[in-house]
Formats: sequence, structure tokens, C-alpha cells
Amino acid sequence: MTARLDPFVAAPELMKKWTGAGLAIAAASSLEPSLNELVKLRASQINGCANCINMHAAEAREKGETEQRIYLLSAWREAPCYTDRERAALGWTEALMRLSEGRHEHESAYEALKAQFTEEEQVKLTLLINVTSVWNRIAVGFGVFADLAAIKSMQTTAAA
Repeated sequence: MTARLDPFVAAPELMKKWTGAGLAIAAASSLEPSLNELVKLRASQINGCANCINMHAAEAREKGETEQRIYLLSAWREAPCYTDRERAALGWTEALMRLSEGRHEHESAYEALKAQFTEEEQVKLTLLINVTSVWNRIAVGFGVFADLAAIKSMQTTAAA
């Protein structure tokens, strides 16, 4: 894929603020690091964002996630290696990512979410899913595929 434009060049101050907000939400989530990465990776898979799939798979590995669980993520319902809490988070991720498909799984996904997460955790998880979704749309929309080292550098700069 060829980049259509670099949003960090086109609107540097706004993108720095957006990156900072995204990092702040991710940092404040205080959910298990592996859960965060599974959710970001699954949302990116659903949205077809190669850039974010690449980045979140690498970040999941850095945080100790196994290759097996990364590879099985797109079939998490059939794979026995995810906890009930992870399944609730992945079900919620899919429900939010597929709102426009008219699926009627939202209520059952929310019931599973309520059984595993406090209300505060539900909000944190939902914000994390939404931040990931926006990044997916930026990357897919503008044809962005960044080197992992460049992404880390950008995150460090935005956090400063």
C-alpha cells in the first residue's frame, strides 16, 4: 500500500494531541497488559488495518503474549486458550466494531462484559477499543504503514 498522505506532516500539532490523548487513554486503562493488546489486535483485525495488526502483534509479544494466542485470536470463540474475562472483552470489541452490520449480539456481549468487568473497567475498555478504531481508520484511510521503530519514536515524542 502506498501512503496517500502523512497525517503527522499534514497536521502535526493536531496529530501530536491525538497521539497524546490515545496514549493517555491506553495508560489509564489499568487493565491487564495482555488483555489490552488482545483487544487492540482484534479490533485492528476486524478493521483490516495491516499497520495496527503489525504493531499490536509486536507489542503483544513484547508483553509476553504467546504466538499461539496471537495466531488464534481471529478464532477466539473456538480456541480454548482465552479466559472468560478475555472472551468478554473480545466479544465486546467485536460488538462495538460491528455496530453497522446490524448484528444483534450487542446485548449478549454486554451481559458477558458486565459479568467480568467493573463499571469503571467497562468504560476504560470501551475507550481503548474506540481509540484503536480511530487509529485503524487513520492508518487505513491514509494508507499508512509505519516501521515499528518509527511508531515507537512517535509515541515517545507525543508522550513528552
